Amino acid sequence: MSTHTELPQAGNESAGSCCGGACHTDTDTAGTEGAFTAVYEVKGMTCGHCEGAVSSEISELDGVTSAQASAATGQVTVVSTAPLDEEAVRAAVDEAGYELV
Repeated sequence: MSTHTELPQAGNESAGSCCGGACHTDTDTAGTEGAFTAVYEVKGMTCGHCEGAVSSEISELDGVTSAQASAATGQVTVVSTAPLDEEAVRAAVDEAGYELV
């Protein structure tokens, strides 16, 4: 079973920021309103090429605005405009040659 957390992004992300929001502008947060973040565990990633393959396949799913895989943690963080179907994510990870845990 995958770790899957969906969190609506706050409209003002500068609250609680390490820099107090001094480095953020209105354009930094404009694209994240109504966004959902999900973290999935992926088995088999060992390097940057693996990260790129997984991120690329997931990025092609409808509604995905960002996909960032990390071989070090075995996780991929996906930001989308709506909650994603886990089976669609599983198929994308399989297409990349890896396994959604």
